[in-house]
Amino acid sequence: MLSDSTLMKKLFALLLLSAGLLRAQSDTIDLGARGKLTIYVSERWQIETADYGDRRLVTFKPKEGTNAEATLTITFPETDRLDTKNRLKQRTEIDGMKYADQSTEGKAIGKPFNLKAGYGFHCDFTDPELVGKPPQKGNFKTISIGLIHLSAEVLVEVSISADGFNSEPYQDILGAIEGMEFTAPKG
Repeated sequence: MLSDSTLMKKLFALLLLSAGLLRAQSDTIDLGARGKLTIYVSERWQIETADYGDRRLVTFKPKEGTNAEATLTITFPETDRLDTKNRLKQRTEIDGMKYADQSTEGKAIGKPFNLKAGYGFHCDFTDPELVGKPPQKGNFKTISIGLIHLSAEVLVEVSISADGFNSEPYQDILGAIEGMEFTAPKG
C-alpha cells in the first residue's frame, strides 16, 4: 500500500508529465535494421541527433537559458553481455564509481528507470562544491549516468546534468527518457 505522500508525489509527477506532453515535440531516430526510437520532449528542449554509423548520439539542449543538458549514446553491441537486469545494474554502478568518490553520495547506487520498453538503471551524483551555491551556466550541481537495454542489439548510455534531481529541467529530461518508445524491427 502506498503512503499518502508517495501517492501524492506520483500523482504530481504524472500531472507534470501529462502537462508537458500536451506541448511536446517528438523526434524519431532510425536505428536501421535494429528498429526505431521515438523521443517526446517539451518545447523548451531542442534535440540534436548525429549518426556515426556504429552509434547514434542524441543531445538535449535547452532553447532558453536553462542550466541543464543530456546526452543519449545509442550503441549496437555485437554480443549482449548485459542481458539481465542484474548485469545491467552492476555495469551501471561500476561506470558510476568514477563519480562516486567526488560526490556527496559517496557511492554508486543503481536506481531503475521507469521505462515503456526494455530495462535500465541510473546512478545519481551531487557535486559537494556546488551545493548551496547559485547556478553557474555550464557547471552542473547534479549528474545522472545510466544504461538502458532496449534489446539484445540496442543499448543506450544516458547522461543527464542539471542543478537538482527535483528541478523542472531534470524532470523534463527524465520524463522524455522514460517515455521513449522503441519499435523493434518487424520479422
